[in-house]
Amino acid sequence: MNWDDESVPTTADRLVGAAADGEDQAVEAALRPKALEEFVGQERVREQLDLVLKAARQRGGTADHVLLSGAPGLGKTTLSMIIAAEMGAPIRITSGPAIQHAGDLAAILSSLAEGEVLFLDEIHRMSRPAEEMLYMAMEDFRVDVIVGKGPGATAIPLELPPFTLVGATTRAGLLPPPLRDRFGFTGHMEFYAPAELERVIHRSARLLDVDIDAEGAAEIAGRSRGTPRIANRLLRRVRDFAQVKADGRITREIAARALHVYEVDGRGLDRLDRAVLQALLKLFGGGPVGLSTLAVAVGEERETVEEVAEPFLVREGLLARTPRGRVATPAAWAHLGLVPPQGGGPGQDGLFGP
Repeated sequence: MNWDDESVPTTADRLVGAAADGEDQAVEAALRPKALEEFVGQERVREQLDLVLKAARQRGGTADHVLLSGAPGLGKTTLSMIIAAEMGAPIRITSGPAIQHAGDLAAILSSLAEGEVLFLDEIHRMSRPAEEMLYMAMEDFRVDVIVGKGPGATAIPLELPPFTLVGATTRAGLLPPPLRDRFGFTGHMEFYAPAELERVIHRSARLLDVDIDAEGAAEIAGRSRGTPRIANRLLRRVRDFAQVKADGRITREIAARALHVYEVDGRGLDRLDRAVLQALLKLFGGGPVGLSTLAVAVGEERETVEEVAEPFLVREGLLARTPRGRVATPAAWAHLGLVPPQGGGPGQDGLFGP
């Protein structure tokens, strides 16, 4: 069910989705910082990575292999490009799903130049045979190429020039320990604080030639889910609104009006998020309710609710996953301006207090 009799957005058309589409990729290429000192946020990772790169340059060698983990849109690809720029090396970009055979990886590795940076996005989705080949390549800069089949197959060792592998993953727990152990530096990317996102928005506004004041940037930052990619996307949509409906300058009022049109509320929830909360509160009294039942109530697939809507709702403290089902928190009732039923709703006794 949906409360406005209109379709609920899915992963493909969510303004607050963290995945990058073609437009995002094109804009990000222009907005990406080129050096560590220009990179906003991730202070601890940036400081540690700066030491790793400076030490490698002083030794005159390649940098250690780097593993970057964290949610989409936090800057893993940007940092990989900065690593290459700081080392004065070219970068080769590929992804785990694109490497389905050991031969695919061997072809890439054998064509690397000395010192080159290989960026492997979604490294946890690489095939097992390629993963096992990567172990030897990372540690010994060598791969064994199998020639022939059956009993007559021969392994030919192929020496590789020293290179730096930068692996990125959104699910670090899926990486096997032997692969994780071969990375010399591991950095976990955290969600950004609103003040950091304001700096990102001001920087992007300058590059996009957008006139925005401090309060307008703060309004957009507060709805960006702690993610620079979402902040930049919202900035572009607010820019469009300001250009058409106002004088082109982004203020708090203009930003709020624009994001109201795009149905992104003050906490960054969109229509899918609110549909889940409204179904949970209005139909099921706040829960607990099973995931499949909740998905049917909002007219979405179970996977869409679980993988698209729930992570942010849980992180915001609006929804809890319990062994008995999904439960709305007091913050969810307050955010939607609803009053919880007496007793906290069916089945909620003892979950969040009296």
